[in-house]
Amino acid sequence: MPSNFLKFFSPFVRVMPEIKNPQREVSFKEKFVWTAIVLVIYLIMSNIPLYGVELQNSTDYFYWLRVILASQRGTLTELGIGPIVTSGLIMQLLLGSKMINVDMSDPYDRSLFSGTQKVVSIFLTAFNTIAYLLGGAFGPPETLGLENMVLIFLQLMFAGVIIVLLDELLQKGWGLGSGVSLFIAAGVAGQIFWNTFSFIEAPDEARLPRGIIIAIFYVLFDDDPDTNIQDLWVRGQLPSILGLITTFIIFSLAVWFEATRVEIPLQYKGYRGFKGKYPMKLMYVSNIPVILVNALYANILFFGQILAGPDSQLRGQGYDFWLDLIGTFEYQSTGSTGGYLVPSSGLIYILSPPQGIEALLDDPLRAVIYLFILIILCIYLGKIWVEVSGLAPRDIADQIIDSGMQVPGFRSSSKIIERILKRYIPTLTILNGIIIAILSFTADSLGALTSGTGLLISIGITHQYAETISKEVAAEQYPSMRGFLGLD
Repeated sequence: MPSNFLKFFSPFVRVMPEIKNPQREVSFKEKFVWTAIVLVIYLIMSNIPLYGVELQNSTDYFYWLRVILASQRGTLTELGIGPIVTSGLIMQLLLGSKMINVDMSDPYDRSLFSGTQKVVSIFLTAFNTIAYLLGGAFGPPETLGLENMVLIFLQLMFAGVIIVLLDELLQKGWGLGSGVSLFIAAGVAGQIFWNTFSFIEAPDEARLPRGIIIAIFYVLFDDDPDTNIQDLWVRGQLPSILGLITTFIIFSLAVWFEATRVEIPLQYKGYRGFKGKYPMKLMYVSNIPVILVNALYANILFFGQILAGPDSQLRGQGYDFWLDLIGTFEYQSTGSTGGYLVPSSGLIYILSPPQGIEALLDDPLRAVIYLFILIILCIYLGKIWVEVSGLAPRDIADQIIDSGMQVPGFRSSSKIIERILKRYIPTLTILNGIIIAILSFTADSLGALTSGTGLLISIGITHQYAETISKEVAAEQYPSMRGFLGLD
C-alpha cells in the first residue's frame, strides 16, 4: 500500500503528460533513431535563448556546474537536468531511509513512485525558476519587470516538462539509456573538444588560442620569442598541457576500473554442461554516487549564493556572521553574460573542489577536507542506490534464479546465492565510492579539460552505452537471452 506521501501527489501524477511503454518489441535501429532525435532536440533547446533576459548585470549561480547539469546559460536548458536529478535524489533518499513505503514489485506502487518523481521535478523547476528570478540570475528583478518575469517563468516551465518527457522517452524503452546520461555525455564531449581545439583567443596576457592543442602548435611554429612551450604547462583556469595529460590518465584509469570485474561462476539447472558467469564490476554502481553528490552540491551552492552572496538582502541586517559561515564570495565578470561568484571562505568554499593545481597548493587543508567529505558521501549514496535500484544481493540472487541458473556446488536457492553475493557487493560499493571520489578530485585539482566529475560521468556513461548496445545486439540475435541480459 503506497504511503500518504505518494497519495498526496497522485492527483498531480494523473494530469502529468506521460510517455507510454512500447506495446511491441522496439528494434535496436529504432531505439538508436529515437536516441538521436532526443539528443538533437536537446541540443536545439540548448541554443534557443530565453526571451526577456538581461545577462549583463546578472549572476550565474551554476557557473561551476554547467557541464554536470548539461545546461547552457541563458537558454531553454538554463536549469538543465538539475530538477530531474534532484528529484531522483530526494525520492531515493526518502525510500532508502524508509520514510516512505513503496513495494517496487507492485506495478501500481512502482508507477506511482516514478510519477511522483516526475511531479517533484516539475515543482523543483518552478521553485528554482522563482529563486532564479528573485535572486537576480537574469538581471535585477526591478529592471526585468513583472511581464518579463512571467514570460521567463513560462519558458523554463515548458522547457522543464519537455526535458522530463525526453528523459522518460528513453527510459521507457523507446531509446537507449537515459536522457540524463545522454545530455551529460554530450555536454562533456563538447567542452573537451572546445578546450582542446578552440581557435578563440584566451583572455590572458599571452593571447594564445584557448584550445591547448591549437596553442601548442601556435607556440611551436610562431617566431615570437615571448611565448614558449613552458608557459602552457599550467595556465591557471585555462586548458593546459598538465590538464591534457591529466585527462588522458584519468580516462585510462577510469576505463581500466570499469573493465575490472569479479565473476561468479554459474550453470544452467536444466542443462548440464551449459555454464556461464555473472560479472560484477569493480565500479559496481559506476558514476551514480558522484552524480547524486553533485546534485546535492548544486543545490547547496545555489541557495548558499542566494542567501549569503554579496547581493543578498540579508547582508547588513545583523546576520553577517552566520552568512559568512555559509560562505563569502568574490564576483568575477564574464562580460556580456554577466558574471559568477567564486567562494573564498565558509561552508560553500569547503564543499567546492580546488580548481587547478595552484588552488590545491594554496590551501591543501581545504582540499583534504573536501576529499574526505566527497568520499563519505559517495560511499553513503552508493549504498542507498544499491538498495533502491535493484542491485542489492537479494535482487541479483532473484534474477539469477529466475533466469534458470545456479552457482555450481550449491543448492538452487536465492538465499544461498544472496549470502555469496554479500561477500562481494558491499565491498565493491565502498571501493566504487572511494575510487570515483579520488579520481574526480584528482581531475579537478590538476586542471583536466573538463570538470573531474563531468569527465568520470562521461566515461561511465560511454561505457554503459557500449554495454547497452552490445546487449541489444545480442538480444536481437538470441531473443531468449533478454531476461538474463536485464532487458525485460
